[in-house]
Amino acid sequence: MAIDLERPLVLVGAGKMGGALLSGWLDGGVAPGLVAIRDPHLPDEVAALAKERGVRLDASIDDLAALKPAAVVLAVKPQAMPEVLPALRPLVAPETLFVSIAAGVGAGRLDELLGGGAAIVRAMPNTPASVGRGISGAFANPCVSEAQKALADGLLAAVGDAVWIEDEALMDAVTAISGSGPAYVFHMVEAMAGAGVALGLPEDTAMRLARATVSGAGEMLYRSDLDAGTLRRNVTSPGGTTAAALDVLMGGDALSELMKKAALAARDRGRELGK
Repeated sequence: MAIDLERPLVLVGAGKMGGALLSGWLDGGVAPGLVAIRDPHLPDEVAALAKERGVRLDASIDDLAALKPAAVVLAVKPQAMPEVLPALRPLVAPETLFVSIAAGVGAGRLDELLGGGAAIVRAMPNTPASVGRGISGAFANPCVSEAQKALADGLLAAVGDAVWIEDEALMDAVTAISGSGPAYVFHMVEAMAGAGVALGLPEDTAMRLARATVSGAGEMLYRSDLDAGTLRRNVTSPGGTTAAALDVLMGGDALSELMKKAALAARDRGRELGK
């Protein structure tokens, strides 16, 4: 989705996720001169990218307020919000959208810290955004116009896909599934490789097999119109080796039940962080 900007785009915080978003925007055609970064601890690689592409690093809040930014993207840690957001209050205006990617910090709390009346989209992207294959869940507060929602969609789509959630209470569930989800997949690779070693494979061979299998299966899932259950059944011959393994994974200590427990723990922790 194209990002149509005539007014500045401000990125507050340029760590891993902020840097991934910045790269996606610039690669997607956003004019570097319209982008301003505010980060007192700017990573070297982002500083180099900004210098190379002509992104602004020295704009004051007053200067930015006079330009009436189209959007301010908040990519700082949740615990930093009480310190960072009050300083951004001069930027609050009906025409300026705030997009927060901080886990656990609700739209109401963000609005309070910004002084009230802000158009806020709360979003949760995940780390595959760094390779353009992320997925974000997003929620818009009542101050967000349809045009601003479309802008937020474009900003998030620059690093993958985006889905909209009508009930903000479900954002912690989004975090539990897609926000934290890449770590679950990486751990599955570790577990598969460990199982291979237990069966006698050399460690490097087991890891190579597990890593390529999971990334390849993920690519099949990405490209296919079939649902995951159908793809699973398509590679499972009755009475074969895959079926024997799935009897264990889907048996008494089912992987699906363990995943529900894991996601529940992640959701509950997200709620705790938001208090």
